[in-house]
Amino acid sequence: MYARVLTAGLYGLSGEPSWVETDVENGLPGFFMVGLADQAIREAKERIRSAILNVGCKFPDKRITVNLTPANRRKEGSHFDLPIAVGLMLASEAVLCRGDLSSTAFLGELTLDGRVLGCDGVLPMVTGLQRSGVQRVVLPKANAAEAGLVKGMEIMPVGTLSEAAEFIEGGLSMASFIAQGYRPPEETSAALDFADIRGQQAVKRAAQVAAAGGHGLLMIGPPGTGKSMVGKRIPGILPDLTYEEQLEVTQIYSVAGQLDPQHPFLTERPFRAPHHNLSAAALAGGGTNPRPGEISLSHCGVLFLDELPEFAPAALECLRQPLEDGQITIARAGGRVTYPARFMLVAAMNPCRCGYYGDPVKTCTCNESERKKYIGKVSGPLLDRIDMHVAVERVAYREIRGDLHPVKAEKTDSPVSSAMLREGVVRAVEMQKKRYDGLKIRNNAGLTPRQTEQYCPLDAACSRLMEAAFSRYSLSARAYHRILRTARTVADLEGSEAIRKEHVLEALSYRMPERFFE
Repeated sequence: MYARVLTAGLYGLSGEPSWVETDVENGLPGFFMVGLADQAIREAKERIRSAILNVGCKFPDKRITVNLTPANRRKEGSHFDLPIAVGLMLASEAVLCRGDLSSTAFLGELTLDGRVLGCDGVLPMVTGLQRSGVQRVVLPKANAAEAGLVKGMEIMPVGTLSEAAEFIEGGLSMASFIAQGYRPPEETSAALDFADIRGQQAVKRAAQVAAAGGHGLLMIGPPGTGKSMVGKRIPGILPDLTYEEQLEVTQIYSVAGQLDPQHPFLTERPFRAPHHNLSAAALAGGGTNPRPGEISLSHCGVLFLDELPEFAPAALECLRQPLEDGQITIARAGGRVTYPARFMLVAAMNPCRCGYYGDPVKTCTCNESERKKYIGKVSGPLLDRIDMHVAVERVAYREIRGDLHPVKAEKTDSPVSSAMLREGVVRAVEMQKKRYDGLKIRNNAGLTPRQTEQYCPLDAACSRLMEAAFSRYSLSARAYHRILRTARTVADLEGSEAIRKEHVLEALSYRMPERFFE
């Protein structure tokens, strides 16, 4: 007997329909699986055998052939367990179908006792199935909330293989629900506030400019000056994710297996701060079955690399292509997978090994060779791809104490809060949305060189200023365009459609602090 059951294959973030064909015929007993299945799928034979027996069905003592289509695409994942088991039960007539299964897909991993476990990547698979015209999905109860994000899809959650069999024999009439899509959360987590940082007004301004335009930001300064505090507070001033961005981020985390089953839809911008001992594969993504790395998990959010020179050079160089293209391609023997990677890189570093080169208070103990070796761990091409470079100076005692000091000689300025900074960021982002309406551009940092010339025009005074800076600082063509984009963002924060000389001067001030690299 022959049976055909619909499921899905996952290729990067793309879910595509896949058919499980099962043939049970007389002959020497055997269980053969073809169709470029990975090790997890090939091992499913023993799980499926035990699951079918333990739910009270007879396992056919015949020749069994299972084919996964399309046969020229590699299949990965334990979610093939349920469709293979269903196909085998239908082909052996252990279950009689009383309805049309042609538009019903099955996803789920099986245990030996017949329970159906949750699996990774359900959201992009269900999204792909709906795009292909599939109307119903039978999947684990653990993934029901995640699949419910795909509006209009009929979801049939099951906890055991027996429930799936009852669903088929009952004429596809068991309890299901129509997905209603995303529902806003009742409350959101509180973000860290810039008001906690005393002083550092220039650095806060740089953080606001970076957040408004999606620019990369590198902070250099002695230990204890607030670099890490600034980096951790940047997500709190970023604009809210759009629905499309929320869906993209949630799909990435679904594939990576990092979704909370109770709250599967991610509504806040990701913030990833990996330790400096992570490998290149952990940063870029990879493995036998390529999964997203920290770069992709930071998509539409912030990737914060503290102590930048302490990261392995191979890991840091993985950042170069994603910073340019907004995506990363992972190539393995089994194929190529591309994940989105439009993230805001925020990095912090000391100017030397001891951390005090150029500090007016504490003397640096590094010699010239040691200092250059330490700084040289971050390559020039990578530095050139980071839009903004800011020196973080030591904070004075009066600024640290602020209003807390029992005796005040003079009134100090109230600290700049995240709400104040975010207000300007949101206004600038709205200007960018209107300017780039209809284009595949989300912020100023995403402009191509040709678009930069179009949307960042300079008057004669600004052109002369840029010409002098280009010669004085030996800027590359890439750095030139990045300065123009930063100036465009500064102008947006001021509500100006024209880029003026003061905007260019501020953008130039956000390039590499020269004294640290002499």
